[in-house]
Amino acid sequence: MVFIQLVFLLMQAYAVFCNTEKTIFLAPNQVQIPVEHPTLEDLQLEALSPEHWSLRIYIRAEFPTNSSRYGQASWYLLHGLQEGQRYEVRICWAATQPTDFRLDTYTLQTVFDTPELITSLAQYSEGRQQDPTEVEENKPSIAKAPTKSQRKRDEISSTLLLQIFAAADYYTMNKTLMEHVPPVFVDIILDPYLSSVFPRSLVPTAAYIVLLAVGSWYLSKYISKWFQNLGEQSIDLEKKDS
Repeated sequence: MVFIQLVFLLMQAYAVFCNTEKTIFLAPNQVQIPVEHPTLEDLQLEALSPEHWSLRIYIRAEFPTNSSRYGQASWYLLHGLQEGQRYEVRICWAATQPTDFRLDTYTLQTVFDTPELITSLAQYSEGRQQDPTEVEENKPSIAKAPTKSQRKRDEISSTLLLQIFAAADYYTMNKTLMEHVPPVFVDIILDPYLSSVFPRSLVPTAAYIVLLAVGSWYLSKYISKWFQNLGEQSIDLEKKDS
């Protein structure tokens, strides 16, 4: 019972800290990355891999429209995956920026064979290359290594494309905020599952919960025994008085 209560409290604390959306997937079969232009490097996408597993960036958002009911689309590259392994991608953002996120992963072949997806990817790529404000100083990252895709020619890799929709989810009397949605500051995290069961990043949290549960069990046992001894002493005193 104590263990369940601790888990519930930790979940509530995490929910207060930030909002989270995620998608879970299996890494696809390895494929040969095309080297003829246009290549994946030409797309200028931010990349995530098991070695460089986290990005802290701003994502553009917009209010849903008839042509884009899920909001603004952004694209990212997931590469260097282990074929057949289970992963999850999480996006976390502050509760002070109400936003609805939708995450989808696609194989390279699926994107290239789907006109709607390849058009969205091309538009996002062109927008990034033409935006002079996209400088490294304005995109703090908690990943120490470069986040752009850097792969050798003729590399065979398990690779996916990640599409993130960001839809503003607020209403205000401020006309400026209604007409121009500010970008959302987010963390994007690629998290492999250990034995396809448990996310790697949650191992320290799980260990912490187990230690708390074990400590609470011993503490409750000690307190129960102390009350029991106190009750026995009270009974003995009553018998002596009588």
